[in-house]
Amino acid sequence: MTIGKSIRVYLDDATVTGIRYAELVNWTGQAIVCPRNRLNELKNWPETSKPGVYFLFEGHFSDTKPLAYIGESEDVAGRLTSHDRNKDFWSEVVIFTSKDSNLTKAHIKYLESSLVAISKNANRYNLENGNSPTESSLPRADSDAMEEFIENMRMVIGVLGYSILEPILKSKYHNDINDIQGSTEESLSNLFFNVNNISARGAVTDEGFVLKKGSQFSTYNTESIPGKILSIKNQYITNGKIINDNDTLVASEDILLSSASYAAAIVAGTSRSGPQSWKTASGKTMKKVEDESLKNT
Repeated sequence: MTIGKSIRVYLDDATVTGIRYAELVNWTGQAIVCPRNRLNELKNWPETSKPGVYFLFEGHFSDTKPLAYIGESEDVAGRLTSHDRNKDFWSEVVIFTSKDSNLTKAHIKYLESSLVAISKNANRYNLENGNSPTESSLPRADSDAMEEFIENMRMVIGVLGYSILEPILKSKYHNDINDIQGSTEESLSNLFFNVNNISARGAVTDEGFVLKKGSQFSTYNTESIPGKILSIKNQYITNGKIINDNDTLVASEDILLSSASYAAAIVAGTSRSGPQSWKTASGKTMKKVEDESLKNT
């Protein structure tokens, strides 16, 4: 059973782009978000001079994945002064420390290593980190505590607008929902589209529609395909999300799109209705599954 959470966000100067402080109710962790041009104000925030981990984020102004960097320090504010001089790409930092003094160097090294691995797996940002950090060896109780710390960080940083720790396909989420509500979500999380000897798989998620890794695409595009969708497809080919594998276009990673119709059109190379094109393993169209779900509510 999923349990709800409450997160409080304090706007230091009553603006959503300024310094923000966030905390999860009943958690010892805390987060501070600071624009790069206001780093000098962190001296007024003793929370940032503690041991902790931090994320440097590039502003997202294009269709490519933005850059990010994950680091740790026993004095995060002090470390950021160095990054301000040596790293050019970032525009905002999110800092995580603890309200108590229980985070040690070993703890924050463990957090850094785990967060880099999670971020690479989520694949939403291009990490500026070079080698993967070495994970600290912690007693079982401490490592479990850090795993809980990471889960809470994931929720807080997501609420702050950064999905860096969120996988595009959340298998655990779908399993939890299925246990509660039955088979509709299970069906919509494993959809199929076969056309002209090509095969694609997809899933409906909270964020939109995901074309799964390994899905195939038509190499030919008809005149009926909307120009915007063709542009998106060409962009994916350019940035490597769609690659040529033995003369077949294939998704090299999970691809998040705004709708099932966009996904179907990109796959088929022609204008298509997503709800009519995507089907479950039993052969039901996505539209029929959704209609049945509406009747049962």
